[in-house]
Amino acid sequence: MKRLAAAAVLLAAAVFGQQKPGAVFRVDVELVRLLATVKDEAGNPVGTLEREDFLVYDNGVRQQIALFERHTSQPLSVALLVDTSASTAVKLKQGIASLMRFLRALLREGNPADRVMLYSFNDDVLLEAGLTRRLERIEKKLKQLKGASGTSLYDALFFASRSLERRPGRRVILVVSDGADTTSVKSYHDALRMAHEADAVIYGIVIVPVTNDPGRHVAGENALTSLCRATGGRVLAAALEEGLDAAFDSILKDLRTQYLIGYYPRNVPYTEDPFHRIEVRLRRSGLRVVTRTGYYGEYKDPKPREASSSGPALKPRQQE
Repeated sequence: MKRLAAAAVLLAAAVFGQQKPGAVFRVDVELVRLLATVKDEAGNPVGTLEREDFLVYDNGVRQQIALFERHTSQPLSVALLVDTSASTAVKLKQGIASLMRFLRALLREGNPADRVMLYSFNDDVLLEAGLTRRLERIEKKLKQLKGASGTSLYDALFFASRSLERRPGRRVILVVSDGADTTSVKSYHDALRMAHEADAVIYGIVIVPVTNDPGRHVAGENALTSLCRATGGRVLAAALEEGLDAAFDSILKDLRTQYLIGYYPRNVPYTEDPFHRIEVRLRRSGLRVVTRTGYYGEYKDPKPREASSSGPALKPRQQE
């Protein structure tokens, strides 16, 4: 099966240093897929719309919807990213029960092919458990997590996106953190680009240790919110216990009422920006749609570029 559009930019990246000025990059753009949620004015999910209710634009050009599914039954791969930095780990221990209730509900009512994986991150990023349906394994690892200094949030998002890139069906990253990044090698833009290339939707649960702004990582929370919105997800802030249960329940409702929309890009003019901006509109008033902001695809290079070296590849450590 051919690679989907989200991964197509890798071909263009491989030939940066070999093209002449003005060259048009024709990458393997097949089907652009969008996972979309629709909310009414009260913020409740709306799962009853039809194909004709959606209008899709790629760099301003109207596209024909080739694929449409309501309440999609496509398999779901979830990468769970848990912040174990000193600022979050102690509080998180009290929220494991809420997290496990969410995961059990997710797998119980979904596709038999649904899978969950677990990463922990502080100054390092560890793959605690690969994709699995054995939630007892996830729970055991969660209970063993220990806090440490540093928060490599962008690194964790980068690794999780890359690990999901070739998975069939829907790809979701769920981050539980206080939002602050202090020790990543990868940047905000590295994390966002990899999420776009993997066609992954990011949801964030921000653990709120205090209710007033002093002492909170407001800038980090804003950055995480921006990452989530750009991929079609969102951030929910929660204290522990009831707040976490409500946040996880809200995300579960989104996943149960998602629309899968696909199109083959047609008549899109080349620009010097490889990022294609997507806009989805609704014919019905009083509703809003949330989906990713775009994808990396065909573009026109205005000048030759030198192939750059980013140094040795950064890899997560596997937790045995």
